[in-house]
Amino acid sequence: MGQYVKGDVLLASVALDDRTPPKIRPVVVIHIEEPGWVSVCPVSSKPPSDAPSLPLSLSDFATGGLDLFYESYVMTSRMLTLQSGDVIGKKGRLTKESLVEITGKIPAVVQPGPAPVKKPGRSRKGR
Repeated sequence: MGQYVKGDVLLASVALDDRTPPKIRPVVVIHIEEPGWVSVCPVSSKPPSDAPSLPLSLSDFATGGLDLFYESYVMTSRMLTLQSGDVIGKKGRLTKESLVEITGKIPAVVQPGPAPVKKPGRSRKGR
């Protein structure tokens, strides 16, 4: 689809855990991986009972927004990596303050690391 930045709120088909099938839901871009890949936290309409989350409301958006009648919840304990091509659409972008609050609540064990460095392959030509 396109280039995304931290704080973008996208729509993608994701599963919240291993027990539920994927469904189209909002996700918040937390980290840009190598080109074409993004790390995201899913958003749910219900707060999880067994994992940390943060409320998300229309006031958290700098541009755009979600079709919210009630608060939604960013699942800060769940991070997924998606290809940009798997994104269905873009709903908006969060304020810097909201993004800082969300990233500050992501446990260190879930935080994305630096993108892996690809080492150039050795060519066998000319041997």
